[in-house]
Amino acid sequence: MSHDPSTKWRVTPGTHPAVASIDAGSTPGAPGDRGATEVATAPLHARLLELQDRLWAERQRSLLIVLQGLDASGKDRTISHVFRGLNPLGTTVSAFTVPTDAERAHDFLWRVHAHCPARGEIAIFNRSHYEDVLAARVHDLVPEQVWRSRYEHIVAFEALLAHGGTTVVKILLHISLHEQLERLEARLADPAKRWKLHPQDFAERGWWEGHQQAFDEMLARTSTEAAPWHVVPADHNWYRNWAVSTILIETLEAMHPRYPVLPTI
Repeated sequence: MSHDPSTKWRVTPGTHPAVASIDAGSTPGAPGDRGATEVATAPLHARLLELQDRLWAERQRSLLIVLQGLDASGKDRTISHVFRGLNPLGTTVSAFTVPTDAERAHDFLWRVHAHCPARGEIAIFNRSHYEDVLAARVHDLVPEQVWRSRYEHIVAFEALLAHGGTTVVKILLHISLHEQLERLEARLADPAKRWKLHPQDFAERGWWEGHQQAFDEMLARTSTEAAPWHVVPADHNWYRNWAVSTILIETLEAMHPRYPVLPTI
């Protein structure tokens, strides 16, 4: 596998991608059909664990993975599948939902910074500080001049993390309107999954175009060399899992974490 992070899904800084132009059901770069891709994905768990072990032992740098996506895009399933073999000692997962009163009393990055990874750790954000330029924008939760100013703050925040030794990888799980409806209806029909539904989930589909526009500007304004965005077509779970695993492994290989060398006795 190449030591250069994959460019299949990477949003080149300075470009202006249109998410709607990306086929959410496409499978660019896949090893083959579903069966072949699932076979190719299986050994990636062991490789990811090996690289995490080196990062944890080295204790010099860290990795932050930001997962964004609409309802039913597969954020939870990605975390449970891709990261299931990692050592819990060096892994943290944080989910960012509606801010609490205490969180709203501070700046919008306050609740996020404390969950960033320490040296040696891999941290996964299930949603993130980007909700403050996505949901806040789409639903007019704050004035436009407020959410627009946040792009600059986010870029500076992520540059600060990078300067401190944290590699930031951001992944947008891109699903189609049709696939989202099928997944929401499947949740409704399954008692074991129905708890995941929120009364607003179906109504939220009415803001689909607004979300796409918000994604486009988010990608254009905040995909940087220090913290690039990746757009992963996510209509097929098997492809999504392979793609996210590949991005993370290639990122860690580029970081090249090494076990410490003990002094000679």
